[in-house]
Amino acid sequence: MTDPITCPECEGRKGIQLGDLFLACQFCGGLGRVGGSNEPAERGGQPPPEPPPAWAHKVWDDAWIASAISCRLCLGSGKISHVDEVVGTLVTVLCRCADS
Repeated sequence: MTDPITCPECEGRKGIQLGDLFLACQFCGGLGRVGGSNEPAERGGQPPPEPPPAWAHKVWDDAWIASAISCRLCLGSGKISHVDEVVGTLVTVLCRCADS
């Protein structure tokens, strides 16, 4: 364990602001500092839990979001893309909402 220092990845900014969206720094977890009880190397070696798939995310509980975006799978674009890392290709297919 080390003494707390400013995060070398975000330089203490806690993340990055993209318009109205704030993305927390993955290295420090959005705290702006590492060390002490927030030491990335000592987090138990367990990866964080997998996020839910996009169509099951808690944002869909918000009535405005659910009404503004017509499809949870393609987010209204009509297409679904998937990166196949094994083959190294990008596959894009029409969403089932585009068929209707």
